[in-house]
Amino acid sequence: MVHVKLPSLLASQAGDQRRFEIEATTVGEALLALPVADLVMRAISKAEPWLLVYINNTNAAESGGLASPVTEKDEIRVISVLAGG
Repeated sequence: MVHVKLPSLLASQAGDQRRFEIEATTVGEALLALPVADLVMRAISKAEPWLLVYINNTNAAESGGLASPVTEKDEIRVISVLAGG
């Protein structure tokens, strides 16, 4: 099982649950199994995403994106990016 951790913004939409254990072999599979998958995938696919995805301490975009392989020892963290104006 891969461990997935959500920011509080998304956790509130997922029944106030921040941590999930998901059976997956890639980052994309893990994210699609989340109860807030539609929100996560929509945010990641935008030209200026407001969410970043990390596998342990590495930005998933640097290691293959959604196709990045994961194992049961990995933790996927979804991080919200805040911008000011």
